[in-house]
Amino acid sequence: MNFKSNKKLLWQLPFLLVLIVGTIFIVKQQRDMPYQHNEGFVFGTVYHITYQSDKDLQKEIEAELQKVDNSLSTFNKTSVISKVNTNQVVELDDMFIEVFNKAKAISKETDGSFDITVAPLVNLWGFGFKQGKTPSKYTIDSLKQIVGYEKVTLLSKNIKKKDRRIMIDCSAIAKGYGSDVVARFLKNNDIKNFMIEIGGEIVVSGNSDNRVPWKIGVNKPVEDSTKTNNEIQTVLNITNKAMATSGNYRNFYYKGGKKYAHTIDPKTGYPVQHSLLSATVLAPDCATADAYATSFMVMGMEKAKQVLEKHKELWAYFIYTDTKGKLQVWYSPELEKKIMN
Repeated sequence: MNFKSNKKLLWQLPFLLVLIVGTIFIVKQQRDMPYQHNEGFVFGTVYHITYQSDKDLQKEIEAELQKVDNSLSTFNKTSVISKVNTNQVVELDDMFIEVFNKAKAISKETDGSFDITVAPLVNLWGFGFKQGKTPSKYTIDSLKQIVGYEKVTLLSKNIKKKDRRIMIDCSAIAKGYGSDVVARFLKNNDIKNFMIEIGGEIVVSGNSDNRVPWKIGVNKPVEDSTKTNNEIQTVLNITNKAMATSGNYRNFYYKGGKKYAHTIDPKTGYPVQHSLLSATVLAPDCATADAYATSFMVMGMEKAKQVLEKHKELWAYFIYTDTKGKLQVWYSPELEKKIMN
């Protein structure tokens, strides 16, 4: 019996040796493969993408981003969304449909705090603040007639509006979606280690070029008219996650001696009045993280915590002001081991 076992083992040894050598070769090849670093301009912002590959794929990546622009950019007059907004006959593409459906679902989950039809109100208040004027109640009430996610529906690859003046703006989800599109492209090309950042919306996978999980900073919400202050509040040690941050760091208003972020509530038409200044959300995909970060800024920290209780797949890091006006933080328990400082 022992002789047979030993003989069987001797036959297996060459195969085990080949397996070990092959594994060592693959690991070494993986470690020696360089990391590519691409950057550029897209969606009105800057992108930075790092990925482990022996090929520079920037042209292919930008081709993927162009598809997103052609579908969802309101600045692109020939995009699908622009044609929807000008009531042209257009067949919706898969990207538009995917983002629209996700936006509608998150709008329902957040009781309308996330709304891709809110742009007219945001633009009104933005213009008003620049001019030092507060919009009139009449103007706000007029615009509210064409704001509301429930006023647009998807019917057989076509958008139906309750009012032709309704405009769809995916700016609060499109950058996150763009990061997801690039992540899919890299994974389809068998690239496992990467970091994608488009205007602060991030997807990370595997390890960095330092062979450890990615380190991602969360900016401190500080007043900075020069827009050059990128002071870090904390650093998160994460991988295989998407992350997005919402918070109008450089556009606050004051009421009763307290500081509030300039965020418009789609339901009231007015700026929110709570102390949440920055909402960072981690999720399985970046479009989801992007949309929930925006909605949390609208609903405030207490209501956001209630949403987080129902959605355990979401983690959050909130920066807010206490009753004395000092910055404080709250974060999901799952993030405790991810925080580096």
